[in-house]
Amino acid sequence: MNASEFRRRGKEMVDYMANYMEGIEGRQVYPDVEPGYLRPLIPAAAPQEPDTFEDIINDVEKIIMPGAASPACTELETVMMDWLGKMLELPKAFLNEKAGEGGGVIQGSASEATLVALLAARTKVIHRLQAASPELTQAAIMEKLVAYSSDQAHSSVERAGLIGGVKLKAIPSDGNFAMRASALQEALERDKAAGLIPFFMVATLGTTTCCSFDNLLEVGPICNKEDIWLHVDAAYAGSAFICPEFRHLLNGVEFADSFNFNPHKWLLVNFDCSAMWVKKRTDLTGAFRLDPTYLKHSHQDSGLITDYRHWQIPLGRRFRSLKMWFVFRMYGVKGLQAYIRKHVQLSHEFESLVRQDPRFEICVEVILGLVCFRLKGSNKVNEALLQRINSAKKIHLVPCHLRDKFVLRFAICSRTVESAHVQRAWEHIKELAADVLRAERE
Repeated sequence: MNASEFRRRGKEMVDYMANYMEGIEGRQVYPDVEPGYLRPLIPAAAPQEPDTFEDIINDVEKIIMPGAASPACTELETVMMDWLGKMLELPKAFLNEKAGEGGGVIQGSASEATLVALLAARTKVIHRLQAASPELTQAAIMEKLVAYSSDQAHSSVERAGLIGGVKLKAIPSDGNFAMRASALQEALERDKAAGLIPFFMVATLGTTTCCSFDNLLEVGPICNKEDIWLHVDAAYAGSAFICPEFRHLLNGVEFADSFNFNPHKWLLVNFDCSAMWVKKRTDLTGAFRLDPTYLKHSHQDSGLITDYRHWQIPLGRRFRSLKMWFVFRMYGVKGLQAYIRKHVQLSHEFESLVRQDPRFEICVEVILGLVCFRLKGSNKVNEALLQRINSAKKIHLVPCHLRDKFVLRFAICSRTVESAHVQRAWEHIKELAADVLRAERE
C-alpha cells in the first residue's frame, strides 16, 4: 500500500468509525453469537496470496462486528495464533487444537513472554516438590531454584529472574556464540551437587548481539530429561522461520515447553504483538488464574472459551489479533516470505561490500538480516567510528561486545529499505572510516 492509497484508506476508516459512533445506539449491547462462532467463518490457514482491502473490510462487518468485542477479540486471537503457528510449521502440540493441551497467546513483548514462562515454571516446580514433600515451604524451595540462559541472552532474561526472585546463571557460549550441551550439563551437575534445583532454561534463537543460535537439538533433550522448563526466545529471528529455507533454524522446538517471537519486529505487524505458544495451557492458567466475582461470566466453566486473562500478567488486553489478520491477508504468506527474503538478501549485499574492503572484517556468520562488522584494529578506533556515524545522523548503528571486541551492527529492518540505501550507507561508512584512520595516524 503506497502513501496515496494509505491516505485514501485512512479516510475511509475514519468514516467507518464515525458511522459506527453515530449508529451505536442501534447496536445490541450484548452479542447474540455463541462461543466458537468465529472459527468456522475463517479459513484454517493464512492465505498464500494477498486478499483485497475491500474483502477484509467486508469481513470485519460480517465476521468481527457480530461478536465485537467479545467473543471476537478472543476467538480471532486463537485462530490467528494457529495461522501463524502453521506458517512456522510448529508441532501440533503448540496449536489450539480441540483435543490438544497447548495453544497460543499474544503477549506485549518477548520480555513479558519470558517472565510469564518463568513464573509458570516456578509455580509448577513448587507444586511438584510440595506434592512429593508436603513439609517443604515455598520459601525453602524458592531459595534453591536456579534458571539458566546463554551468556549471549537478552538482558530481559536476567530481568525476568530478578522479578521472579530466582537465581539466573549464564552458560558460556561456544566459538559461534551458541549454547551447547556440554556447557549446560556441566552447570547442571555442579548446581545439583550444591543442593540447588534447576527448573527453567531460556534458549535463544537469533541473539540480539550477533544473531547466533543456541543448539536446541542438544540442549532440548537435556532439559526434558532433567524436568527443566525450556523456553525458546526467537524475538527477532522467529519471523524468518516462515520461509522454508530458514525453518531448520527452529529444529528442536519440539523439546520446548514454550516458544515466543515478535511479529512486531520483522513481520510487519505494528507494536505491540509478541506471539507465545505453550504445550500445556494449564501450566499458565495454573499460575495466574484468579476469579473474583466481578470478572466471572456465564461461560466461566463451560470449557467452550479461552480466557486469556489467565495466560498473562495484565488482566486487560487489546484487540491485537485484528492487526495480525489484516497483515496476513494484505500480504499473504508469499508476500511476507518475499519481504523476509529481501531483507536477508540486502544484508548479504552489505556483507559483500564489507568483505571487499581490506580495512574491515566480518565478525560472525551472516545468517539473517544482521551484519556484525568492524575496522581491523583496536576497540578505540571502532568506538570512534561509531561515534562519527551516529553523530552524522545519516544512519544509526547500535554496537555490541563479542568477547573482547567492540563490534558495529548493521541491521536491515525498514519496510521500505532498498539496495540503494545499503549502497549509500556503505559509502558513508567508508568515508567516515577514512577520517577516523587518518586522525589515528596523525
